[in-house]
Amino acid sequence: MKRIEITVGGETYPCMPTMGAMVRFRQETGKEITEIDAGSFTELCTYLWCCVVSGAKREGKRFDLPFMDFADALTPDDMAEWNRAVLSGPDADEETPDADGEKKSP
Repeated sequence: MKRIEITVGGETYPCMPTMGAMVRFRQETGKEITEIDAGSFTELCTYLWCCVVSGAKREGKRFDLPFMDFADALTPDDMAEWNRAVLSGPDADEETPDADGEKKSP
C-alpha cells in the first residue's frame, strides 16, 4: 500500500485507505465509497478524514480532531495534493510482483 501523509495544523499524519476508512465513511455519510460524488468537496473531505483517522489508528498515532476541526484546518491545496497522491498510483520505490508473483523493482 502506498504511504500517504497529510499535514494538519502543523502535525503530519498517515492517511490510509483501509477497510476501516471505508466502513467509517459509510457510517458518517450513509454511502459506500464507490458512491462518492467526485464533485462533492464534502464527501471527499469526509473520506480524507476517515483515511487519516484510520491511518493514525493503524499506526498507533493519536488523532482526535473532530471532522469540522479537521475540515477547518484544510485548504483546497491540501485536498488537491491528497488527490494527486491517491491518483498517482504506487510509489516508484515500491516493489511490484511480476507475472510469477516474484517481487521486482519497477
